[in-house]
Amino acid sequence: MEQDMKALILAGGFGKRLMPLTIDQPKPLVEIGGKPILVRQIEWLRGQGISDIILAVGHLRTKVFEKLGDGSKYGVRLFYSVEEEPLGTEGAIKNASKYIDTDLFVVTNGDVITDIDVSALVKGMGDGLATIALVPMRSPYGIVEVDENGYVKSFKEKPLLEYMINAGVYVMKRKTIDMMADKGDIEKGVFPKLAREGKIRAVIYNNSFWRSIDTVKDVEEVSAMLAAKQVN
Repeated sequence: MEQDMKALILAGGFGKRLMPLTIDQPKPLVEIGGKPILVRQIEWLRGQGISDIILAVGHLRTKVFEKLGDGSKYGVRLFYSVEEEPLGTEGAIKNASKYIDTDLFVVTNGDVITDIDVSALVKGMGDGLATIALVPMRSPYGIVEVDENGYVKSFKEKPLLEYMINAGVYVMKRKTIDMMADKGDIEKGVFPKLAREGKIRAVIYNNSFWRSIDTVKDVEEVSAMLAAKQVN
């Protein structure tokens, strides 16, 4: 990627739905296919040409410090933005602003496993101030199609729906930080403001891998996909 950027990973999650995997470790350190989520994210960002990565940490943060250190063993430089209390996604970005000194920066939720191309978000921004990655929505349930007489026509396991969902990966201009609150979520704060001003755009990723790791079942499914080499 030609554009000089830093990345911010929002890694302060409690991971209550991932119990018992998160009894004594923060959610972003849960292993997927033998590697912590954060390590997979660092490798993905490094592959995009991003070598300076900020981790917004809070809950059980010393575990993250101990595991990742300064990032040198992963070929990156890591910086830590500490939250003494949960600040929400927008507050976490504002709190980390002292480490963000590039015109553009990437933000990603700390529970995402993906291979999306960040450069497409940069190109898609145009004259806006931010770009959001969108992915097709998949039903969490299998569905059954039935005809008008009550006969079963087909079974579909977790079919794609007609909607797109926020993938939790963004590219933003640094000036957006001035619009942010000290506490709160970005989806309720600066993003609606930018939308009203026509300053936020979206890029749809139809063919990229993306999963949010929210439950033990997600851990098991993505780990199985990695073992089957369906994901890098």
